[in-house]
Amino acid sequence: MAEKGNNRDQNSTLLHGKYELGRLLGHGTFAKVYHAKNLQSGKSVAMKVVGKEKVIKVGMMEQIKREISVMKMVKHPHTVDLHEVMASKSKIYFAMELVRGGELFSKIARGRLREDVARVYFQQLISAIDFCHSRGVYHRDLKPENLLLDDDGNLKVTDFGLSAFAEHLKPDGLLHTTCGTPAYVAPEVIGKKGYDGSKADLWSCGVILYVLLAGFLPFQDDNLVAMYRKIYRGDFECPPWFSPEARRLVTKLLDPNPSSRITISKVMDSSWFKKSVPKTVRTKEDQEYEENCEKAAKQPETLNAFHIISLSEGFDLSPLFEEKKREEKEELRFATTRPASSVISRLEEVAKAMKFSVKKSESTVRLQGQECGRKGKLAIAAEIFAVTPSVLVVEVKKDNGDTLEYNQFCSKELRPALKDIVWTSPAEINSTPA
Repeated sequence: MAEKGNNRDQNSTLLHGKYELGRLLGHGTFAKVYHAKNLQSGKSVAMKVVGKEKVIKVGMMEQIKREISVMKMVKHPHTVDLHEVMASKSKIYFAMELVRGGELFSKIARGRLREDVARVYFQQLISAIDFCHSRGVYHRDLKPENLLLDDDGNLKVTDFGLSAFAEHLKPDGLLHTTCGTPAYVAPEVIGKKGYDGSKADLWSCGVILYVLLAGFLPFQDDNLVAMYRKIYRGDFECPPWFSPEARRLVTKLLDPNPSSRITISKVMDSSWFKKSVPKTVRTKEDQEYEENCEKAAKQPETLNAFHIISLSEGFDLSPLFEEKKREEKEELRFATTRPASSVISRLEEVAKAMKFSVKKSESTVRLQGQECGRKGKLAIAAEIFAVTPSVLVVEVKKDNGDTLEYNQFCSKELRPALKDIVWTSPAEINSTPA
């Protein structure tokens, strides 16, 4: 990239004719990060510029490729988004989400955080790491310097350069590369005998939680060998201002034995973690579902004539507003003479059989899959409307995930399970072939 100067030509300010490069935001050993503007959208991005020659010289090309692969896979509200990767003969350019709030580290440098504030950041961190692990990605270098804050003060995990994929596991099912920052590294990583990437990340999360609450590191010593000894033994003390619940969670996270260390699901289920979950941590889907539940009356909503016409397959008005192939439909509707409670219990049976979680009110049900599909976890929302006191219309929609997976779920699981409660008119029964 040409330096800025008086003899600016178009190539020195424009990158691939798309991005205008601005001021230097920061630099490391192998990369510089610039403020840049996408001239097509007008949006600002952070442009990470890596010199190819320097990276090849020290044998880090695989690490760069890995970082690109990981960032393309890991798209989450609490990870830094990679928009695109470009290259010239001498440079690699990462156009990334511009996170303006600085490092979480600079907040801690001013002193420890209040427990409720630390909890918000920790919940966001665990949400992001849980998502990474569900994609078979282990970060391996979690520390406050790699946790950025956006304009709204929300946490964003960055720097996936040292991360590992599940396919990097050796035949023993463990990772074997020692990496990370000494004060945040799990004892089994230092031991070089192989380690579980998810358990090693959780140890680092434990160190981060301790630092957020205490304002200093749990394992400190000027002598690196002495510090490693403390890490091996899990030799640390919680300051007196830690609440009993926080103390319990930190102790379970900083268990030097990986086999007895707390799991991410148990962390999320702990009383300290679950306390007053802030709105910023809940997913958009959760917030929308809760808002809908609040709006829902005690009785299912009564439909007017226009609703009924629009719900009818014969008078489907949706083509007036959108064009969608039938196989790509993201919703199905049916009428039933059964009460709402019967519909809800039938949906719960489907959820139980498929190991889906359920959230419900008197007239809404949301089924959430546990396994990640092509576009995240599949979620289905069902809403129940009263047409008359004895006839209900149930509208089932895809709330999250992949449309193909949703359609397969509907045809293989949902339709067969609901078949006997779907109301069929006498005309349809008579016209059904034997």
